[in-house]
Amino acid sequence: MTYVGKKLRLGRIFKKDGRALVVAMDHASTFGPMQGLENPRETIEKVIEGGADAIMTTFGVMKQFYDLMLGRVGTILRIDSGGSIYSLLDFANVTDWSLLYSVEEAVTMGVDGVIVMGFFGAPCEAATLEILGNVAEECEEWGMPLLAETLPMPGEIVKDAYDVNHVSFAARIGQEYGADFIKTNYTGSPESFRRVTETCQIPVLIAGGSKMDTAKDVLEVVKGAIDAGGKGVVFGRNIWQYENPTAMTRAIAKIVHENVTVEEAMKELK
Repeated sequence: MTYVGKKLRLGRIFKKDGRALVVAMDHASTFGPMQGLENPRETIEKVIEGGADAIMTTFGVMKQFYDLMLGRVGTILRIDSGGSIYSLLDFANVTDWSLLYSVEEAVTMGVDGVIVMGFFGAPCEAATLEILGNVAEECEEWGMPLLAETLPMPGEIVKDAYDVNHVSFAARIGQEYGADFIKTNYTGSPESFRRVTETCQIPVLIAGGSKMDTAKDVLEVVKGAIDAGGKGVVFGRNIWQYENPTAMTRAIAKIVHENVTVEEAMKELK
């Protein structure tokens, strides 16, 4: 019956159209109380009001604010880490990575999915892949969906973390290790990103990365990914660091679930 459990949980993350707008709120475990996450309760309320399908966050936020999410939004728990920003000044040179919580603990907490990293080209690549493989096995045993955040890391091998060759490689490796869906970089154009979605047979969602210059930039990235076969977004800073997180969430949801144009989605921001 674990297959049924996994499908039921995925149904609380993805809408019937097979797409999802996931708001990432795991940043404070690395960066502390950064702008937009000073008060998690307020941020959670704002993005749910805007139409978020799921929230991806930490053990502590889930423990403290589960009541806000109960019956209103899907939940994904970050269960791995490499430390705080004090030791992660350069992600490309991180050597250690650890599993913090088990899939069984995630099941006990009642979340709908778990997420772990896959850093390609970084010294900790092997450590993240070992965790990814072990977690994928546990997720099958417990009926828990697994989101793999597979990212090329700039270095000697990876000159450009958004290059389609590296991104398609990272996404496919996540599939091969047993993930149920992928979070990875957008390659900059629908034409190039289509190669990522066509060579990965599980849903690919895009990461938001650093805060973009304008709201239109954000929406153009979302539109490009959806037009190329992407199944949604896992965005953090580009939602909750926007002046009106509820409006930005609503604008992104319009593109993800209604296929509106960027111009139509921009109307939600006025």
